[in-house]
Amino acid sequence: MAGRILLVEDDPQIADYIMSGLAEEGFTVDRADNGRDGLFLATDSQFDLVVLDRMLPGMDGLALLKAMRAAEMTTPVIMLSALASTDDRIAGLTAGADDYLGKPFSFGELLARIQALLRRASGGVRQAQETTLRCADLELDRLTRQVRRGPRKIALQPREFRLLEYMLMHAGEVVTRTMLLEAVWDYHFDPGTNVIDVHISRLRRKIDDGEEQTLFHTVRGAGYRLAAD
Repeated sequence: MAGRILLVEDDPQIADYIMSGLAEEGFTVDRADNGRDGLFLATDSQFDLVVLDRMLPGMDGLALLKAMRAAEMTTPVIMLSALASTDDRIAGLTAGADDYLGKPFSFGELLARIQALLRRASGGVRQAQETTLRCADLELDRLTRQVRRGPRKIALQPREFRLLEYMLMHAGEVVTRTMLLEAVWDYHFDPGTNVIDVHISRLRRKIDDGEEQTLFHTVRGAGYRLAAD
């Protein structure tokens, strides 16, 4: 998956770090180092996604974002900011951001969020229409709400079902804790609990215990991955 991304970031080190990483992933990246130029580029060109710093010279990120949404631009926007309190996140999301990532951040998590938003805007439509999701001999039927591992039926609680469904939609990919909080629990901030670890552990036991092949994998410092390797 690749596309064209607008990066609006005034810190040259952060900007170079992001642009280099995205270029390695096959993205084309345009950059503005202030809010006014960022708004001009955003409204004058076609981008698949905007990565927007909140604190910018000329026009801050919130004002830029509000101007984009007032112009009825629906381009997905990920807001970056050292202001990462719950109130700050709410302000960014209320202004029209699709995601909000606090600084400092890992490039891996930023990339995962970019890919998730791009899937949601395009390829995710096909996945959303699929009624059966699979990984190796693990199968989830969305219509009957049944889960099987080979011939074995697996009983899941509603939250466990949603968690497994999301993991299967992203099979083979690293899914971060933040992505799970937003998609499964509808949290746009970290509540500071181990709720994800508890549910992943419970789901892992139901799926993998007694099986020769392990499907659930923990990726240290990043998140979790559901894959047959």
